[in-house]
Amino acid sequence: MIKYIQVKTILNTVKGSDDWFGLKYNLNLYRGCTHRCIYCDSRSECYQIENFDHDIIVKENALELLQKELPKKRVRGTVGFGSMNDPYQHIEKKLNMTVRALEIMREWDMPVHLITKSNLVLRDIRILKEIGKIYSAVSFTITTGITLMPVLPFITDTEDNIISIVEKAKEYGAKYIIPAFGMTLRDRQRAYYYDRLDEKFPGLSDKYRAKYKNYYSAGAPGYKKLSKVFYEKCAELGILTKIPKYNAGIGIQGTLF
Repeated sequence: MIKYIQVKTILNTVKGSDDWFGLKYNLNLYRGCTHRCIYCDSRSECYQIENFDHDIIVKENALELLQKELPKKRVRGTVGFGSMNDPYQHIEKKLNMTVRALEIMREWDMPVHLITKSNLVLRDIRILKEIGKIYSAVSFTITTGITLMPVLPFITDTEDNIISIVEKAKEYGAKYIIPAFGMTLRDRQRAYYYDRLDEKFPGLSDKYRAKYKNYYSAGAPGYKKLSKVFYEKCAELGILTKIPKYNAGIGIQGTLF
C-alpha cells in the first residue's frame, strides 16, 4: 500500500564520521521498500517502520523542503540517498522523486552518493555525470551468485540487471568494491530472515541460531580466508576497497561507481 505523508524536515546531518561512504547528510524520500530484500536491516525495530514489506510511505513535500533546507547548510558535504530504502525502487518509475532531488542537488552544487540494487539508476546517468563535476558516486549492491538467484527472493537480483549495471560501471570508470563478508541480524529483522530461510531451506535457521545467537553481526563462514583472497586480488588488479570520498579542497570527481 502506498501512503503519502507530510514531514517537517528532509535533510538530516549524519552524526559522527561515516567511514563507509563519507556522508555528511542523509536524504530519504521514501520509507519502506518494495525490493523486500530478506537481509535488510531497515526492518529492525529501531527504525520504527511498521509493515516494512507492505507499506511504502512517500514524503509528499520532500522536494519542497529540500529546496528550502539546502541553502541553509553552511558546510558542503556528500548527501546520501538510500540509507533506509532504495532510491530506485519500483515506485520511483512513476513518481520520479529521486531524479527531481538530483536536479536540486545539481542546482546547489551538492555532492551525492547513491546506493541501489536497480538498474533504473542508468536513467539518471546524465545528471549524475553533471553533478560529478563536484562529486557523485553510485554503489551498486550485489548480494549473491547467479546460481542462487532463482532460489532466494532478492527481487532486483536478476542476471540481466547485474550484467547491465556492471557493464555500465566499467564504461563509466568503476573504481572500487566495498566488501561485506556477512550481514547484520537483530530483533525483527532476524525473525524475518529466519522465517524466509526456513521457507526455502527447512531447518537452516537452526544452524544460524546456534552460531550467531543474538549477535548483531553475522560474519560469513571462512571470513578470514575470503578477506585475504579478496584484498590480495583487488591489490593485484588495482581495485580500491574503499570509496573515494568527496574532498572539498579538490571538488572534482569525474567517474561513477
